[in-house]
Amino acid sequence: MVGRKYLRFWIEPSKEISMCTMIAKQVDVIGSGKAGTGWFRVDLASVSYDHPFNVPLEYALNIDFTSQAAGPAARVAVELDAESARKLVEVIQEVMRQAEAGGFVEG
Repeated sequence: MVGRKYLRFWIEPSKEISMCTMIAKQVDVIGSGKAGTGWFRVDLASVSYDHPFNVPLEYALNIDFTSQAAGPAARVAVELDAESARKLVEVIQEVMRQAEAGGFVEG
């Protein structure tokens, strides 16, 4: 077979393949999410920067909010381009600063 071997994939010399970043973290959370079946408890957030499933980008920030007890049906997934992800982080930080300054944040 002509080509170069990358991991377990054979490709033609003229083609490039895209590798996964393997950048992923998980964090326990307390909250709720809404999917097609309605509201459910959310107890885990998985965040990665890798190939998205739906948004037409090579890489995206992917966030999955899930309920470990409820299984795969209890999942809210979000895929954002890098600029949108950074803007979202800034807005979340600003909202939390205002909430803390106003004395609305517990603990």
